[in-house]
Amino acid sequence: MKLLSRSAEETRALGERLGARLGAGDVVACIGALGAGKTCFLQGLARGLGVDADVTSPTFVLVNEYPGRVRVYHIDAYRTESLAELVELGIEEMLHGDGVTVVEWADKLLPLLPPRTVIVGIDGLGDEPREIDLSGPAEILEGISRLDQPGE
Repeated sequence: MKLLSRSAEETRALGERLGARLGAGDVVACIGALGAGKTCFLQGLARGLGVDADVTSPTFVLVNEYPGRVRVYHIDAYRTESLAELVELGIEEMLHGDGVTVVEWADKLLPLLPPRTVIVGIDGLGDEPREIDLSGPAEILEGISRLDQPGE
């Protein structure tokens, strides 16, 4: 499913709608260039999961945890060098755990992602609109509507 976001708030709103549909054990993998809006999307997703804390990219600590309806594990793989490094950090336990795991730079750990992962590809930089491509389990994505349709 391809959607167009014309602002950071639209990107957050889409993330929030997805977050509202997620539950324990779900994984969301974000892929996109530096500055594409991955963190912005995940801020909305966390809001949809009931997270009240400020969500920031854990680039230097690799993982942030947030309490919400379920525990949210926010992983940023940007500074990692290999799959082995990610495995040593215990990423697989989070990916198959009882919380919701969201991953920035998920292209670095594609072989570790469970089959039911929601993949979020974000294209666009600067002030240009973002094309957001969502793929994954139909039962999760069927409730996500187009951004440009009011009232949905």
